[in-house]
Amino acid sequence: MSQKNLIVAFGGVSPEHEVSVLTAIQAISALESSSYQIIPLYITKSGRWLTGEHLLELSNYKDLPTLERKTEDCAFVKDENGKTFLKEQNVSGLFSKPKNFPVYAVLCAFHGSEGENGAFQGVCEMMNIPYTGSSVLGSSLGMDKVKAKLVAAANGIPVTKSVNFYESDWVEEQDGIINVVEDFDYPLIVKPVSLGSSIGVAIANDRTELTEAVETAFRYDAHLLIEEAVNPLMEINCSVIGTPDDCKPSVCERPLGKTETLSFEDKYQSGEGAEKGMASADREIPAQISDKLTTKIQDMSVKIFSVLGASGLARLDFLINSNTEEVYFNEINTIPGSFSFYLWEKTDLNFTQLMEELIQIAVKQHREKNGRVRSYDTNLLSEKALKGLKGLKGTK
Repeated sequence: MSQKNLIVAFGGVSPEHEVSVLTAIQAISALESSSYQIIPLYITKSGRWLTGEHLLELSNYKDLPTLERKTEDCAFVKDENGKTFLKEQNVSGLFSKPKNFPVYAVLCAFHGSEGENGAFQGVCEMMNIPYTGSSVLGSSLGMDKVKAKLVAAANGIPVTKSVNFYESDWVEEQDGIINVVEDFDYPLIVKPVSLGSSIGVAIANDRTELTEAVETAFRYDAHLLIEEAVNPLMEINCSVIGTPDDCKPSVCERPLGKTETLSFEDKYQSGEGAEKGMASADREIPAQISDKLTTKIQDMSVKIFSVLGASGLARLDFLINSNTEEVYFNEINTIPGSFSFYLWEKTDLNFTQLMEELIQIAVKQHREKNGRVRSYDTNLLSEKALKGLKGLKGTK
């Protein structure tokens, strides 16, 4: 029996590009002894789609121009029967012939922007191929911190007080925005609405720091969020796997950084071996918290995963008042760094098993979707029907 082609998609036009590469290579390594033939789909920082065996080695990414020259442009295409392939394009060489790879499933390993916000997922939907992770809607909701918190709050999940605004609002109403958020009292947390990996996130202890943090965050996103700080703070994370109607939580973790609010450096450049991605960060697993608090966070994680319509695997991040044990939903990561495999290793799945389960969830959901009616036979475009539509010309 021939191997099934698993397309591992990663990179992208995103500030989290390098983190995505790390996550993808980790997943590829975990699947090297699987039954799948791994086909890399690397989207460059300029948006080119590339494939080729050189993309399978992390060391090759030290020199991106050389790597791009050694790989082939590619795209999803359909044949006359509607079957989708990843096809090489513009292959050089007199006797070279572009390769076509029938797509069994796509493993999405993007972080941020068009890879995680539902845009790439929409491409997969249009090409009718299975893909891991959340749907277009679940992905876009998860990427937008404001919308995710609104949905969570509407379903009884506590969130911190916050104000969100666009760059044009800041230009016109800066003093008014500052006056509102100062009612929360300092320190305040400034965040880009649609980025992860703590990029652009800052703690402001006074008005000067707040203004500087906002101006810096606008370099990454046109939509910002300012939140009240939880004090004293303890961060607790939990991963969830499954579908909106059938999912389960992992053990909880407590990330450990220089401060309770983790920076990009804490997440990816601490510990030993930054090439391990999120797995290199210092953390306490399972989190040394009470059984009651653990259960509460796990239950909230499952509920949020479900109401946001998430699928596959996600990581839910929470802010805890360590004195009162009040819990606030912070954000959901629909494609978490390193796929949060370190949480599942302490639960009941090793990295390889985790990837296998993710792929099977994707294939099952795709099969169920295609098992439903996806077209409606009608004679609307028949000659008789078209005559009846002539009176609609010029109307709206």
